[in-house]
Amino acid sequence: MLGIVFTGGLGPKRDEVEEYLRRAQLIVAADSGLLLAEQMGVEPQIILGDMDSLPDREYLQRHKNAEIQVYPTEKDDTDTELALKCLRSRGCTDSILIGGGGGRLDHLLGIVSLFFRPNPPSRWFTHGEEIIYIAETLEIRGLKGRVVTFMPVSREGCLMKTEGLRWPLDSLCWHPGDIGISNIIVSDQARVTMLQGKLIMILPKKG
Repeated sequence: MLGIVFTGGLGPKRDEVEEYLRRAQLIVAADSGLLLAEQMGVEPQIILGDMDSLPDREYLQRHKNAEIQVYPTEKDDTDTELALKCLRSRGCTDSILIGGGGGRLDHLLGIVSLFFRPNPPSRWFTHGEEIIYIAETLEIRGLKGRVVTFMPVSREGCLMKTEGLRWPLDSLCWHPGDIGISNIIVSDQARVTMLQGKLIMILPKKG
C-alpha cells in the first residue's frame, strides 16, 4: 500500500510524480505541504500538523472532505515525521515524500535524517532532485549520461556492488560522513546492490 506525504517547501512538477499520484492509496499533507498539494491540484485525504506554516488556517476550510489533525507547536516530531507515522498507522508499507526543497537548512537536514531511521520514504522529490533509498538492489534504466551522487544512510559500514557507473563503488566501505559526489551512469542499464548498509542516490534534474 503506497502513501504520499506532501511537505512544505519546493516540489516537482506534477507530471514528474504522476505515476505515484495515480498509485497512491493515501495522501497526507503536512502543514504547508497543503499549499504544494493545492498547486498540483491534489486533494489530500488527511491534513495534519501544527499549521504554523500556513498563511491562514482558513486554507483548511477549502478541504471539507479531508480529515484534519491539528497538533500543538511544542511537540517532539516534525509535521513531516507525523505524516509518515500516520501513513504507517493506516497500513501504508511504502511512502513517497514530495516537497521540502529550498527553505531552511535545518528543515532540509531534518528530512535527510529520516533516511537513517526505520521505515524511511522510498523516494523523495524536491524541485531540483529525486532522492532514491537503496536498501537492497536498485535497477537504473534510461539514465545513461546522468550525474548521480551516493551517500550512506546507515550507522554500519556500507558495502555495495555496482554496474554501469563511471566510478564503481565495489571496493569501498562507506560510513556516515562519506559521500560519492558526481558519479556518472555510463550504461542504459545500471545497478547498485547493497551487501551491507543502505544508501541514498541523489539524481539532479537535467539542467
